[in-house]
Amino acid sequence: MSRAAISLATGLEDSEKVTVAFLVAVGAAESGRSTLMFVTKEAVRLATDGFAHGVACEGCPPIADLMKRFDAAGGELLVCPICFNARHLDEDELVANATLGGTVQLWEWIGDGATTFSY
Repeated sequence: MSRAAISLATGLEDSEKVTVAFLVAVGAAESGRSTLMFVTKEAVRLATDGFAHGVACEGCPPIADLMKRFDAAGGELLVCPICFNARHLDEDELVANATLGGTVQLWEWIGDGATTFSY
């Protein structure tokens, strides 16, 4: 099965963009694809326990529910360590499916190829 890599640089300041990115990621992971979301900039906060909350729009699923589905389907979060550390966040507060890693780890994961999305 193919791989899906989603890049998300937006946090809760644009909750609709976060919702769309997670809908794409959940769809890929729940269909059996190996799925990685590379979070950078303000999106790194989403990888900390208890931060992902809210509903982006009427009829949109809660962001916390999307994150739970993504984790349950085997989705992984790769968290930019530069962005994470610049915000003085605590590595001990990362959610279970998140690890710190940068572009080298992203390219290692992609390997011979992946379908990519960027938000």
